Amino acid sequence: MMYRVMSNGWAAGRGLAALLVLALLTGCAATGSPQEGHPDDPWEGFNRKVFVFNDAIDRAVLKPVARGYRFVTPSPVQTGVGNFFSNLGEPRTALNSLLQGKPGNVAIATGRFLINTTVGIGGLWDFATHMEVTGREEDFGQTLGVWGLGEGPYLVLPLFGPSTVRDTGGMPVDMATYPTTYVEDDKIRYGLSALRIIDTRAGLLDQEALIQGDRYSFIRDTWLQRRRFEVSDGVLGDDPFASDDFEFDDADFEASESGDAPSD
Repeated sequence: MMYRVMSNGWAAGRGLAALLVLALLTGCAATGSPQEGHPDDPWEGFNRKVFVFNDAIDRAVLKPVARGYRFVTPSPVQTGVGNFFSNLGEPRTALNSLLQGKPGNVAIATGRFLINTTVGIGGLWDFATHMEVTGREEDFGQTLGVWGLGEGPYLVLPLFGPSTVRDTGGMPVDMATYPTTYVEDDKIRYGLSALRIIDTRAGLLDQEALIQGDRYSFIRDTWLQRRRFEVSDGVLGDDPFASDDFEFDDADFEASESGDAPSD
């Protein structure tokens, strides 16, 4: 599978594993039928075909290479590589935080970049996190969401993987604000891009064990949950169970205790 590892790498965001667990616990897409329509995925027929194409490439090329990379590369080196590419994303976070009107996150992202680039030896060591200087990653798709642009339908892009119409529109800006884009030597630029893709894919190997049921639906629903979490800065709305207006019927609990599911 390809979790948009060919793009800016946030598909391997830090919240992915947690949301995979969430989807697993809630049964998200684990029991759904591929034939059932999904309101966020009106182009499912097309998307599934692209998903199969991406998955075939991943199984044949990217996944084996990622396994080999993880096998031969010491864990500290892998951590350093991940830190290096993550640090290169801080200027983009700073820019998008500015566009979103988040001065605090601008200062954090700028500080992280300066600290990790200097004390962290070019970003290989995430010294800023050690200093508890942490913030939220931001990209232009999130910025468009903050500006009020709807996410549009879910879309699976060839090679790039899961996206939405809004995020697809933001990809050129994301690519233009990533430093490796401006490396003039083609061999170095392509080499860095390849290493980044392989390192990102290697970081997702263990999480695949959490996927259950229909793979396409599981990945789509989990990706959408994670993306909306990022765009909203973790604000998922009010908890209906904490509302004073929430009502329940004692019969529901009695039915649960007797082992019978309550009727709809």
